[in-house]
Amino acid sequence: MGEAIERFFASLPARAPAVLRGPTRGRLQLDLTTGNRTEHWFLEMAPGSVRVTREQLPADAVFTVSADLFEGLVTGREAGMAAVLRNEATFSGQVVLFLLFRRFFPDPPGVRDPRETAREQVRRSI
Repeated sequence: MGEAIERFFASLPARAPAVLRGPTRGRLQLDLTTGNRTEHWFLEMAPGSVRVTREQLPADAVFTVSADLFEGLVTGREAGMAAVLRNEATFSGQVVLFLLFRRFFPDPPGVRDPRETAREQVRRSI
């Protein structure tokens, strides 16, 4: 598994208070596949916190994706929902857990908040 993936999982607990602000909680199993090999990661998500573990736990939802595509997701080169819609990744169980989890993925390089762009345009026109 790539270094970017390891760093991504290590960063989740510190980032959780900013990302997981709603009342939803649950366990998400992430299956990262490489050929015939599958690595399992488990996230216990709760408001403001996430616990990342490799131990086998019962899961409320399962997200299955190739390790290569997942590396693209954690580096912002790929989009999680687009990968699911292209059938390059699968999801089963409580969909809200995937929707929460994808908030941890970074924006693609060079993407800016449209509100900031609009503010800059207003400033230039004044």
